[in-house]
Amino acid sequence: MSILSLFVVIPVLMLLGLWIARNVNQVRGVMVAGSTCLLALSVWLTLAFIDARQAGDTDPMLFTYSVPWFKPLNIAYSVGVDGISVVMLLLSSVIVFTGTFASWQLKPLTKEYFLWFTLLSTGVYGFFICTDLFTMFMFYEVALIPMYLLIGVWGSGNKEYAAMKLTLMLMGGSALLIIGILGIYFYSGATTMNVQEIAQMHNIPIDIQKVFFPFIFIGFGVLGALFPFHTWSPDGHASAPTAVSMLHAGVLMKLGGYGCFRVAMYLLPEATQQLSWIFLILTTISVVYGALSACVQTDLKYINAYSSVSHCGLVLFALLMMTKTSCTGAILQMLSHGLMTALFFALIGMIYGRTHTRDVRKLGGLMKIMPFLSVGYVIAGLANLGLPGFSGFIAEMTIFVGSFEVPGTFHTVCTIIACCSIVITAVYILRVVGKILFQQVSDPHYLQLTDATWDERVSVCCLIFCVAALGMAPMWASKVIENGVVPILSAINI
Repeated sequence: MSILSLFVVIPVLMLLGLWIARNVNQVRGVMVAGSTCLLALSVWLTLAFIDARQAGDTDPMLFTYSVPWFKPLNIAYSVGVDGISVVMLLLSSVIVFTGTFASWQLKPLTKEYFLWFTLLSTGVYGFFICTDLFTMFMFYEVALIPMYLLIGVWGSGNKEYAAMKLTLMLMGGSALLIIGILGIYFYSGATTMNVQEIAQMHNIPIDIQKVFFPFIFIGFGVLGALFPFHTWSPDGHASAPTAVSMLHAGVLMKLGGYGCFRVAMYLLPEATQQLSWIFLILTTISVVYGALSACVQTDLKYINAYSSVSHCGLVLFALLMMTKTSCTGAILQMLSHGLMTALFFALIGMIYGRTHTRDVRKLGGLMKIMPFLSVGYVIAGLANLGLPGFSGFIAEMTIFVGSFEVPGTFHTVCTIIACCSIVITAVYILRVVGKILFQQVSDPHYLQLTDATWDERVSVCCLIFCVAALGMAPMWASKVIENGVVPILSAINI
């Protein structure tokens, strides 16, 4: 059995441990132990991957393992990782670990909440390690389904509406995906559903590729907040509990960009070349529309949710530019945005838990009342608007430099328009920071509030460290990512 299978085995053991846990302390113990093991495993995997590449191992996928599962359809349990998968597993482990501490005080139904939270994370891990199309799709569904209950039961606001809207739209995307996956399998003439083997065969007719490419790209793009299929995202984020928002925006939305690159673009390269301009227009709209929408929101979660639409649109935008620099920047943006938005949602949840409001107009003077959370919010805001020294700057600069490498007026105009989002982002971030942190205390009752507890500090400090570490020393991540990007681009740019 491959070491990668532990990313599924450990969460399954966590589910078993949660099931037999008899009190809240035991539930917390299981979550801390399991999430710590997953974080340690992802760190070890990253170091082992780097060592293997430095030793000269040039296989596209490392730590591979495959065993037949359903022979009539050539479905197998196949796993393997490249540089993209490795950093996504590392991101997922960080978010699950910090999300555990962000949910430390969650009540009621703590045990049931963590059961669904762990099941969601199981699907995320399985999706990133699988190289078989059907198994990948299965884990994709496992990651989506728990969102309905996590929002509908433990959420806030108009949670039933938000949960149903999110589920229906993502299930609609899944319907498109299964059509596209089966189309790729049957028209490729493959005797396997392994992504690498189908890509190497490269025998799907161009007309067939053009039929199924929109199914795959839109199917994954719905989760990646592709315009105009993004409308589920702000409502879902606003109603979700804190740790679910962290995992949702930090990791789950990254499944969309990952799938677009790994499946749609990799397996249907000619269609990618011919149809990319259509989706490039849509992603450019996503980038600017999301940033502009964030400017007019008054709810902290909605501001961050629309910001996520903009930043995830930037991921798809960079992938469609199809240069090594832009695609490396896209994966860096997935990693950076995952950390930044998780930090934002964690802080917003902690502020809401004390003030019982997320309305910017009703908040003020929080720096005087809760300095730790306020400093964390400032750091998250500066990282989000791309301040040098934080991860956001490295990711966005890599994207725009790579995008300007593409010749042609159309691509240049799209890049210039997307660049405008940097200015818009600075506007809404600085406006919110100034209003809620540095103005006069808006409510005398706020003076009685307390600052972050120890569990909240663990979560916030871990995320701040990761955002700063990636911003200060990005080259290791860039080199790891390039190892995954180059083989896929070689197949696309044939």
